[in-house]
Amino acid sequence: MTKTEKGRHRERHDPHWIEWLTGLVSAVLIAGMLGWLGWEAFTREATPPDLSITVLTTEKATTGRRVTFDIYNTATTTAAAVTVIGRLTEGDRVIEENHVVFDYVAAESKATGAILFQADPAGRTLDIRPAGYTDP
Repeated sequence: MTKTEKGRHRERHDPHWIEWLTGLVSAVLIAGMLGWLGWEAFTREATPPDLSITVLTTEKATTGRRVTFDIYNTATTTAAAVTVIGRLTEGDRVIEENHVVFDYVAAESKATGAILFQADPAGRTLDIRPAGYTDP
């Protein structure tokens, strides 16, 4: 801390109490974060990707219909090259089937995507599901 005497500035040799408090709080926070990271690294079990899909909207697009969805990965492991298949059926007959590939879906996260259909899904059965992934 700087001290002014007779128009001159000089550095004090004994630190102010606020400097000690700031240093102590910072040290506690860093120790806590390192402890938490270490705890997670050694105690968290790696579970294989667990993918699920929720359809958000169906809207008109230039090429037909756009079905927007969220894909969730509730596991502690990332899934790569995730293939999602969208199938539009009427009774036992498949009207249209398309797929989309996500580069990855991170562990404990979600990603949003869309599948485009030429046919209108209204009044038909729409099934969107994850079909596979690879380990990154």
